[in-house]
Amino acid sequence: MSRLKMVITGAAGLTALILLVLGGFVLWLSVNEYKPAPQEPVHVSGGVSLMPSRFQPIELYSWNIGYASLDASQDFFMDGGKGVRPPTDRNVGENIWAIQAFLASAAGDIIFLQEVDSKAKRSYGVDQADYFSQTWKGSSAFAVNYRCPFVPVPFPRFIGNVESGLLTLNSYAVSAAQRVALPGAFSWPTRIAQLKRCLLVERVPIQNSAAELVLVNLHLEAYDSGGGRREQTRALAEFLKTEYAAGNYCVAGGDFNQVFPAFKDVYPAGTSGYFTPAVLEDSLFGEGWTFAADPSAPSCRALDRPYDGAREGRDFYIIDGFILSPNVELISAKTIDLDFINSDHNPVKLTFTLQ
Repeated sequence: MSRLKMVITGAAGLTALILLVLGGFVLWLSVNEYKPAPQEPVHVSGGVSLMPSRFQPIELYSWNIGYASLDASQDFFMDGGKGVRPPTDRNVGENIWAIQAFLASAAGDIIFLQEVDSKAKRSYGVDQADYFSQTWKGSSAFAVNYRCPFVPVPFPRFIGNVESGLLTLNSYAVSAAQRVALPGAFSWPTRIAQLKRCLLVERVPIQNSAAELVLVNLHLEAYDSGGGRREQTRALAEFLKTEYAAGNYCVAGGDFNQVFPAFKDVYPAGTSGYFTPAVLEDSLFGEGWTFAADPSAPSCRALDRPYDGAREGRDFYIIDGFILSPNVELISAKTIDLDFINSDHNPVKLTFTLQ
């Protein structure tokens, strides 16, 4: 065999081997893909007997904590940066401590947290869901929305294994909690390593009432072309309208990755060329629904580069907020400007009453 034929044969064999390995890897990920049911019960840890009453002010905080890793020193490859995780676990530990200190001092009645890791390489395996649950005096419920044994991007600093989700902490009695799946935004094989978005629903009994307070913690799609966010918003609207029609009080909140129409011009359209939030279709909800956010401060920063406190020439967003059914009265919504020290999001505080 000539030298040329040997080279060609060797190259063909190597190519076939690489394709075989890649095919096997994709098959392994497909077999191990997280496939939650449309609706699943969620375990509620801890418990209290306190029930809210009508006309009583209730304080709720929502915060995307960025898996306690996206502090001011970090960027992220999906937003135009290069980062995957902090260089050491020290960032994670310091961020968790600071987040917990804020939650303790805020003393809210209910806490919605998004991007809470239970086990993930990107946050050095720290079980954040368990930590926040153990340090909370009431109940906790955790719903997984991201589970993958190996996320194969970016090359060569892979995200690796991820288990993460939504965490609701509650000082009121919870009769039931449920994971409600949202429409997916991606097809196979991309969807294998993508989040499986959901609603974390809690049902809270109300004093002297047959109605329930239905709490919905959410984190909608971010990096799709926009269709996924729209479909998920439609599903959210249908869920909330059904609950309201049944006589319940509804409060949904979290990271919408969309701006409410009233605040769409507060910050200019994204200039980084990566993430640009859509505008939420409030018409899906009908008359009387309240969309609560605070334009006095951004709720999220772009992750194209670390944050040094200077706000000129950067992208900011108001994508964290709440939707209230017509029988829930908004008292106030306030973004707590922590200047993105421990997360790429700021917490948002909602005060409301049941009418």
